[in-house]
Amino acid sequence: MPLPQLTIYRHDLRNRSLITLAGEIDLESAPLVRAVLARCLSDGIRIVDVDLTVVTFCDCSGLNAFLYASQRTTEAGGILQLHNPPSTLGRILDLTGCGFLLLGPPLGHLPPSLEDAPAPAVPAPPHRTAPLVAVVSGDVR
Repeated sequence: MPLPQLTIYRHDLRNRSLITLAGEIDLESAPLVRAVLARCLSDGIRIVDVDLTVVTFCDCSGLNAFLYASQRTTEAGGILQLHNPPSTLGRILDLTGCGFLLLGPPLGHLPPSLEDAPAPAVPAPPHRTAPLVAVVSGDVR
């Protein structure tokens, strides 16, 4: 049986980033999620949208990574929002009551105020679309 994978794509435009996750987020792959979200902050990104449309599973370790990243983003004066969470994460958000901290509108329905956010004081990296990580979750240590 093949090991599950988590693939992470990052698309930046000025001070905003769209992170698209595909696969499973669990105890072994959650550190990858945490690392890519922390990298956004270190690169000067202050608005982070996380698209979970093609995530097939997310457990509480994934939720922990998102909550940690959300707290750090807020402390830096930014916003982190999850979009289109899988049913497993939706259930955890309902049970814990913390959905209001993380959930944003469906992608394509973002408020204009976020789309027109001013550029940060820190220069943002150049525009790019590239897969950042394609790792078998069993290889993460």
